[in-house]
Amino acid sequence: MKILVTGGAGFIGSAYVRMLLDGSLTGHEDARVTVVDLLTYAGNTDNLPVGHPRLDLVRGDVRDLPLLLDLLPGHDAVVHFAAESHVDRSIEGADAFVTTNVVGTQTLLEACLRTGVTTVVNVSTDEVYGSIARGTWTEDAPLAPNSPYAASKAGGDLIARSYWRTHGLDVRTTRCSNNYGPRQHPEKLIPRFTTRLLSGESVPLFGTGGNVREWLHVEDHCRAVHLVLTKGTAGSVYHVGGGTALTNAALTSLLLELAGAPASLVTHVADRKGHDLRYALDDTRIREELGYAPAVPFDEGLAATVAWYRDNPRWWKAR
Repeated sequence: MKILVTGGAGFIGSAYVRMLLDGSLTGHEDARVTVVDLLTYAGNTDNLPVGHPRLDLVRGDVRDLPLLLDLLPGHDAVVHFAAESHVDRSIEGADAFVTTNVVGTQTLLEACLRTGVTTVVNVSTDEVYGSIARGTWTEDAPLAPNSPYAASKAGGDLIARSYWRTHGLDVRTTRCSNNYGPRQHPEKLIPRFTTRLLSGESVPLFGTGGNVREWLHVEDHCRAVHLVLTKGTAGSVYHVGGGTALTNAALTSLLLELAGAPASLVTHVADRKGHDLRYALDDTRIREELGYAPAVPFDEGLAATVAWYRDNPRWWKAR
């Protein structure tokens, strides 16, 4: 099998590529992988086993139709991770989010349609639903995004659905909760707080810290994405939940403990514009239909993540 992975030098995409190449994803131990990544600030070739005999790395943009038309022939499937993904950056300037997450997705799907690549996994986020006060979202919940980032991902999801419904392209969409793990860019909450605490610096906690997020280890997410690729149904949406819901304040307390830092380093700052209070996914579909279950306990995964940042300062200080 030959798989093209967009955004494969980023945090989640590179984890998926490493798992494909090291035999962690059963049934595809011999898969060949082409990574297409623009290598912006969030992409890092250090995240990849460059030189691996089954890996081809191409610096390129998912908005570049001629490039994709040249690369895609011969591939059996595409796993589409490439995205602008940081909410704060989208609030400061939405242009790159719309062009990458909406136009880039449409360009990729058009290229797949023209070159005969029939299967695409479109990797998305729970943020497309907005905020939920209680209960959980099912895959049929209406999209109600509240940030430019979330809106751009929702737009990409709708474009993906249209290519399935109109053209018959086999597009399957995953929507995940918050990811964590080694090699995540320090702009995100867990690596940002971890690296600052390890450096003895203060950490900025939005508002009261009462916002609730569900946490998913990146390797569990990648296993779920691969299940959707190998066993999923065309046109379907699959939720990938982590099962561990915490307020940001509670998560910060755990990070303080793991980093051996005092609570005095926590600084409460003005809340983010349009900050969603709570996300929560019902992931019954992927569990019952595809046999998914997260394998990394949150306490173990978080401790290992903090330990990785402690042991690899050269990686994150270069970011």
